[in-house]
Amino acid sequence: MQRRPHTPGWRLLTLLGACVASLATWPARPAPALAEVSEASARPDEQFDLMNVLAHAGLHDISDERWNAYGQLTYISSWKLRLQAPYTNLGGSTNSLLPRAERSFTGTATFFLGVRLWDGAEAQFVPEVIAERPLSSLRGLGGAIQNFELQKTGAETPQIYRSRVFLRQTIGLGGERLQQDSNPMQLGRVVAARRIVLTVGNFSVLDVIDKNSFAGDLRQQFFNMAFLTHAAYDFAADARGYAWGAVAELYLQDWALRVGRMTPPENPNQLPIDFRIGKYYGDQIELEHSYRLFGQAGAVRLLGFRNRERMGRFDDAVAAYEADPSKNATTCATFSYDSTNRNAPDLCWARRANIKLGIGVNLEQHVTDDIGVFFRGMFSDGQTEVYSYTSTDRSLSLGTLASGRAWQRPRDLAGLGVGVSWISAAHARYLNAGGVDGFVGDGRISAAAESVIELFYSFSLVNALWLSADYQHIQNPGFNADRGPVDIFGARLHAEF
Repeated sequence: MQRRPHTPGWRLLTLLGACVASLATWPARPAPALAEVSEASARPDEQFDLMNVLAHAGLHDISDERWNAYGQLTYISSWKLRLQAPYTNLGGSTNSLLPRAERSFTGTATFFLGVRLWDGAEAQFVPEVIAERPLSSLRGLGGAIQNFELQKTGAETPQIYRSRVFLRQTIGLGGERLQQDSNPMQLGRVVAARRIVLTVGNFSVLDVIDKNSFAGDLRQQFFNMAFLTHAAYDFAADARGYAWGAVAELYLQDWALRVGRMTPPENPNQLPIDFRIGKYYGDQIELEHSYRLFGQAGAVRLLGFRNRERMGRFDDAVAAYEADPSKNATTCATFSYDSTNRNAPDLCWARRANIKLGIGVNLEQHVTDDIGVFFRGMFSDGQTEVYSYTSTDRSLSLGTLASGRAWQRPRDLAGLGVGVSWISAAHARYLNAGGVDGFVGDGRISAAAESVIELFYSFSLVNALWLSADYQHIQNPGFNADRGPVDIFGARLHAEF
């Protein structure tokens, strides 16, 4: 039979035909297994998207990509009910969760573009837009911030920025050949089971380290920041969660080792980056082992971090105030948290090059093909202020995630999670003296663990569109047993393309 010529007109007809065929079968396509529900929860061969259409038209090899493009839209709205509070921002402190009812929202749009450069190398560029309104100006919650999309310097006016631009080089070392799926920030191709992967540029360290199939992709899974990573993992990043640096990975069959160094911000939880990466930095090392238990996949990861940053020690701030009360929260000449409490210490008087250390474990385990459980626990030294993440010094989280396959809704997701965060004795003394840090500080404190219980259900409207309902109950907000509890209801609309 004579082949049709590949003229532009023929290619266009083929492309339109593939679009029609994809749309005709869109609602009935099979769902991915639970472990595949991620940033691209509907994989390219299972949803209507550009890469799938091009593949069906014979214009794109999705298993050996020269480029790919994805996008996402997410809108999250949260409603906080009134809470009991015998005092709020006592003495002029500024970081209490307000007792009145409040509404918060975030809206994000992200575009992911990947391009192959040469053998084993790819470049990724990810612009993003965000608009947000936090609860209480993003103050008053420690490790249980109700919406992971919230940023410390966000605004209700949409802001566009470059979230990531990085180079990834993969060097094969032999062994079994594995198909790597086409996903946002990942080209589809075949890789060796034994390999080295080097990522260099501007990205989030969480793009590479501390991954978890059941707690990590919060655009599809849990809402609360307690389930994004260890709440006590003060990973180096700017106020949006991104940094410059490098991570090297070594894969040897079912073992992986990762080491990385990233840049911190110039000031805690602010946007400007300190590029003196030889002087101030965040280092991390992670060892991962994948296994099967009773025939079901699982993984364990051990993570350690060491930060060297210009941060204040809690005991030093208290000692400086006690030695000279003029060194209080209202007289800072350098970066401060704007407290008006003249009878309180402030970390601005104690900032110098200090070290923060932490170690944590991350577990995930399939119970069945459609139900998974997870656990994270981390202990940090708790002597210095939060620099990039939450105010937590020690944390744990655990829970379960299930697909709706058991009730004939295979693309739905349901989850139940519990997160608990603690602060150190030095941190509690500082807060009880009226001090504030990046997120908490009521002016006084009855120190207690801050905890969150979260329950959500994500309803698949069509293959690439989900509507989720969420409930969170937070005990001891800001690590303070005198205030709360807090009840928050949420809704999320999420689309992928």
